Amino acid sequence: MTRLQPPGARLVVGGVVLLAAAAGVWVWATAGREHTDDAQVDARVSQVAARVGGTVTHVAVNDNQRVEAGTLLVQLDPRDYQVAVDKARAELADAEASAVAAHSSIPITTTTAASHVTTARGGIAQAESGVAASAREIEAARARLVSAQARVREAEANAAKSARDVERLRGLLAKDEVSQQQFEATSATAEAQKAAADSARSLVAEAEAGIRVAESRLAQARAGEDQARAEMRTAQTGPSQVSATTARAAAADAHVQQARAALSQAELNLQYTTVKAPARGVVSKKGTNIGQVVQPGQPLLALVQTDDVWVTANFKETQLKDMRAGQRAVIAVDAYGGRQYTGKVDSIAGATGARFSLLPPENATGNFVKVVQRVPVKIVLDPGQDPDHRLRPGMSVTPTVFMK
Repeated sequence: MTRLQPPGARLVVGGVVLLAAAAGVWVWATAGREHTDDAQVDARVSQVAARVGGTVTHVAVNDNQRVEAGTLLVQLDPRDYQVAVDKARAELADAEASAVAAHSSIPITTTTAASHVTTARGGIAQAESGVAASAREIEAARARLVSAQARVREAEANAAKSARDVERLRGLLAKDEVSQQQFEATSATAEAQKAAADSARSLVAEAEAGIRVAESRLAQARAGEDQARAEMRTAQTGPSQVSATTARAAAADAHVQQARAALSQAELNLQYTTVKAPARGVVSKKGTNIGQVVQPGQPLLALVQTDDVWVTANFKETQLKDMRAGQRAVIAVDAYGGRQYTGKVDSIAGATGARFSLLPPENATGNFVKVVQRVPVKIVLDPGQDPDHRLRPGMSVTPTVFMK
């Protein structure tokens, strides 16, 4: 005879069955997925800083204002930088004028050097010709001197003979052995021979004077030749002068480039006085006001680029066994009542979050306690998931990654 079970026992059995079924459904539903609540929204935050120093004259934006790329954010006083641009432009004009003058002197120096060489060569040729002519003149004068000296000797010999004849005939004339006419003829011949000797001596003196004149001319010609050769040596430095002029022109060109670079830098500094938005985003943390003096590199405000947001999910290292890039993900946002956004795994960080902390943990100690580490995983949203740009960096989210 079968004993009936009480109704309470049947209820307990049914509850156990329902719990087992619910557990099975939960295990089936959660199989192949991982989720974490250690996640937040991330975006690019640009710290907009001043490139140059100056006084703030205008602030064109307010906190939490959406701006487009290129929108004026802050204006610095540009007057000092405009003066620098004007000065650099004047220095560039001066350098360019100097370069033009330096280049124009190159052909002048080249022509002058060539002309000096030609003139010097002509002077040397003329001086050498004068030296040769003076040398020939000296030779001729010396020949005339030798001839005059021979004539003097001949004339002196004839005069001496005639004088002896006169003396001999004078004694004979006293004895009336010769006629008076013969004596006078011999005396006249002696006088003529004496005059011829005197004339020959004058020719010798003239020849000696001619030699001295020719030697003087030779000395002058040689001095002229030395001067011409010195001018030739000076003229031969013409290529060096041309090289020096060309080098000065190259230096002038370098100065032009330096002045042009200085002008470009001055113009850039003038442009930097106008601070514009580098990208589209929302102005945040504005910390500058009119009249404030800022320094180069000083942050003025932050620009949050809400057009491109992603999720950084810090999964436990034990959850990454089957996680791969490209896997589908669902992100629940706490701020909007768990509203879900779809996306996919973009990449897994190369190290745990602890390795990037200010003081990384040192496990090589005797008091080591194993702690499950968390690894940042980047999850990007599918296109069109946040058209109103409601997601903000730092919002808490709960992502779920489907690995199957």
